[in-house]
Amino acid sequence: SLQELKEILDQWNEEVRQLFHSNYGDLPYLLYMKVDKHLFRALAQFWNPAYSCFTLGKVDLVPTVEEYMALLWCAKIQVDKVYSRAINPPTFLKKLMNIIGISEQWVTTRIKQKRDNKCISWRNLKDVVLKHLDMKKRVDVFALSIYGLVIFPKALGHVNEAVTDLFDRLDKGFTPVLAILAETFRSLNACRRAGEGRFIGCAQLLLAWFHSHFWKVDKVSYRAAVGYAPLLVLRQYIPR
Repeated sequence: SLQELKEILDQWNEEVRQLFHSNYGDLPYLLYMKVDKHLFRALAQFWNPAYSCFTLGKVDLVPTVEEYMALLWCAKIQVDKVYSRAINPPTFLKKLMNIIGISEQWVTTRIKQKRDNKCISWRNLKDVVLKHLDMKKRVDVFALSIYGLVIFPKALGHVNEAVTDLFDRLDKGFTPVLAILAETFRSLNACRRAGEGRFIGCAQLLLAWFHSHFWKVDKVSYRAAVGYAPLLVLRQYIPR
């Protein structure tokens, strides 16, 4: 599914790319981040569950809201509007209908139950991205797919209900960063305590953050490079 997302993105012209960027920021860069499993496994060994940080010798490092905001840069997201689940959120069906812009019957027949969660498959969402008559809806569903398959990959090949709840509130300016960090910390704690296991978080984003702390740019002072490092790290992966 990751390769299919990249293939779709590569087919978009500059106008569609700009439409995506103005609404969802730098998400596409994550598709080009290769996850080195050996590096990631080694990095996870330095995670300290007791203090929720990476301990590298005498140095403690932890991803911050500001750093992740820089990595996911999006003009519409406001750092002071923190996402939290609504008390009485719309049903999964209603949220999907709103995001996808397709009939209730179409959505109903494609909702699946996986364990305790409802979800929809990437295969169905891919059809919408490729065929929907409204380009804005294509862009919306493409972004939803990145959130469900890359940032919160809870059900392989599927986007689950919790992701649509978060995504449904992005257009109101709510930042997803705290939710992303919370899932990252939770999964790192689980992997570290078990000694192994699948990391259910955005490995690409975590590695981009990690690389940003060891990024060097010629002719740019270290003090200046630190602020721009996250974007420089991500943009080295975008195809020219």
